[in-house]
Amino acid sequence: MKDYQGEQILVVTRELFDNLGDFQGINTDTQRYLPSLLNPENNLFLDRAAAEDDPSHKQLIPYCIFRVSDEQGDRYLHYTRGKSGGESRLHAQVSIGVGGHINPVDQREDHLGEKTYLAGVEREIDEELIIKGDHSNKIVALLNDDSNEVGKVHLGVVHMIDLESDDVRANEDAIANLTLSSLEDLRGPLYDRLETWTRFCVDAMDDL
Repeated sequence: MKDYQGEQILVVTRELFDNLGDFQGINTDTQRYLPSLLNPENNLFLDRAAAEDDPSHKQLIPYCIFRVSDEQGDRYLHYTRGKSGGESRLHAQVSIGVGGHINPVDQREDHLGEKTYLAGVEREIDEELIIKGDHSNKIVALLNDDSNEVGKVHLGVVHMIDLESDDVRANEDAIANLTLSSLEDLRGPLYDRLETWTRFCVDAMDDL
């Protein structure tokens, strides 16, 4: 078991997810899920080392897609996951999702509610990217994949981040080969290299 040095991460029970309505892939009905998932009565911090092998809980993971819309059309940020990333099972795969776990350091006055979650999202963005200019942040979908061991213990919350500028740089070694590409390229030459969650998002992008 990997040593996560006692990291605590935000989780919900699998039972809650099942009661709300489990699904495979992308679900854009965010209002069906988010109020319950971000209700402090329904979530808790759990030791990450235990959570990674515990399918009775789902780790809430913000999965932020960064979009630039300019004279070149819509382009999406993507990168190759480096070896220093926290999830070894995803190394060398191409991803459009930036994000990570919500930790106790993110807690705000709502304890484990929406403000805490969103604080964690912005912290993760600041840790992983250097962004010039403003950005918007909108939750557009939820993401679930129970077909593999990684997916069974995670539940993605998909954010669409619209960037004011294409001046974006990686802020950590886990993000390699950072670049912007069109949806056509992501669905074409790059598609076979995409990690599973990214494929779900790319396939559903017209609805996000």
